[in-house]
Amino acid sequence: MGSPLRVGMIGVGNISGQYLEHLPHFDSLELVAVADLDRSRAASTAAAHGVRALDVEELLASPDIDAVLNLTIPAAHVDVALRALAAGKHVYSEKPFGLTTASALELVAPRADGLRVGSAPDTVLGTGVQTARRALDDGLIGDPVGASVHWSSAGHERWHPSPAFYYQPGGGPLFDMGPYYLTSLVTLFGPVVRVAGFAGRSSRLRRVEQGPQAGSPVPVDVDTHVTALLEHANGATSTVVVSFEIWATKTPLFEVYGTSGTLLMPDPNQFSDSVSAWTVDDPEWRTVVASAGYRDAGRGVGLADMAAAISQGTPHRASGELAFHVLEIMEAVLAASAERRVVELSSTVGRPAAVPLRDLDSASWRSQLSKLGFQSDRGTDFYPRPLIDGHPR
Repeated sequence: MGSPLRVGMIGVGNISGQYLEHLPHFDSLELVAVADLDRSRAASTAAAHGVRALDVEELLASPDIDAVLNLTIPAAHVDVALRALAAGKHVYSEKPFGLTTASALELVAPRADGLRVGSAPDTVLGTGVQTARRALDDGLIGDPVGASVHWSSAGHERWHPSPAFYYQPGGGPLFDMGPYYLTSLVTLFGPVVRVAGFAGRSSRLRRVEQGPQAGSPVPVDVDTHVTALLEHANGATSTVVVSFEIWATKTPLFEVYGTSGTLLMPDPNQFSDSVSAWTVDDPEWRTVVASAGYRDAGRGVGLADMAAAISQGTPHRASGELAFHVLEIMEAVLAASAERRVVELSSTVGRPAAVPLRDLDSASWRSQLSKLGFQSDRGTDFYPRPLIDGHPR
């Protein structure tokens, strides 16, 4: 695809480690420099990875940087993204896209300069969610009816050494974990047209449990238990529960329902966990062979996908428009709860293009499946004969 996209990373906090681990795996990307408000942290990160340490203004002005990887805290996502665009650079931000749709609207305005705006989560591009999408599109469980999501924990203060921002606007279980599930649901079913929601928080006193701040209280300024009902444009409905209030549960994480079966979805916070299916024609839980998505993907694959799209002049999948729609869904859920009404969305977005299985051509893929004893009754769409019995959850 020609020269790699030269990347400057702003923010080298907790999530940056995953990006730094995986960026060298993408031939389409070259990390050039890092910046952080903590100059010593930027310097040590730069030294460890053989790149330059700059301050934010230096990075934005640097002529040898094509794109900014924005890993700042949620409250800074929009400001840094706008500054990157003003400096003539593409930008890819961590989730959430912003704190409000009003603040993020400029990021999705039509552009004449050709600059791209992308956003996490890119886990949806891995073999997990993409294989589920292919199975759904191929009719493995019939016509889509709906989905159920239930993500919960007792709170991020139990493991994060500095968890305060998780309990400020832009955090909480909805804005922190919701984007993984909502992006997956839009990828599977298409855009959401209206929502209902219920949100609240307990009076539980939270304290940091790990690191140098251990024992410090954690102020809570966001709702910590959220239930949402979503109606998609295709008629499917989804129920989503996300919570920092649940100590233990046996509720399935993520299921998709069709007229002739059920898909047990992988964790969309991961890239390549397996998909399982139960169908009327084969009424046992079976593992679905990975048949779509970027194999062995990691954080940064969305930026790499954007780099390829820039080179090819095609839309990128982890787009600002998709992230903006997800942001409006979350905003609407909280508005629905506060105002005790159903909220209709004003934004929409097309389903991003499916990701074919990237590291095997179709002929070798069919050959490998054949050797493993898999068969197809759908032309080139392969699903396994019995593999794993029982419910993998």
